[in-house]
Amino acid sequence: MSANPRRLDRIDIGILNHLQQNAKITNAELAAAVNLSTTPCFNRVRALEKLGLVKQQVTLLDPEPLGLSINVFIQVSLEKQVEDALQRFEQAISEQPEVMECYLMSGDADYLLRVVMPDMRALERFIIERLTTIPGVSNIRSSFALKQVRYKTALPLPAAGLTLVDPAGSRTEWE
Repeated sequence: MSANPRRLDRIDIGILNHLQQNAKITNAELAAAVNLSTTPCFNRVRALEKLGLVKQQVTLLDPEPLGLSINVFIQVSLEKQVEDALQRFEQAISEQPEVMECYLMSGDADYLLRVVMPDMRALERFIIERLTTIPGVSNIRSSFALKQVRYKTALPLPAAGLTLVDPAGSRTEWE
């Protein structure tokens, strides 16, 4: 994105919201949903992609029928929060397919992981054979999700629009 602000109007926001809800929507369906003809809608989608607003399109799977019924949040503390230790941990975690999300945190723990597992034995193996073997890990605490109350992937966007600015140097204004 350039340093010049780019205003997203209500149609752009509508396009992004519809794409967040259903990435498989056809251009004709999308155009009808935002009250545009197909060519201008297609051009707007391409422009939004060029701005870097569309990261990727994925298919979300239901973990239950796939045998991934355990959803665990794991807090990990490191011995030292130095750059080498952080990079080493992050690299090791990025290689673990069971880790769905990983965040560097403020507060008591250094990292918060969300991990999906088929059963307790698999979780035990993951913790003992993988997490504890990462150099610098000093403490691991797990919390089990009993029930998923809400799960969404769509970001909240202001209906009226917003002004984008280069993320490297300035702000995004919501309206």
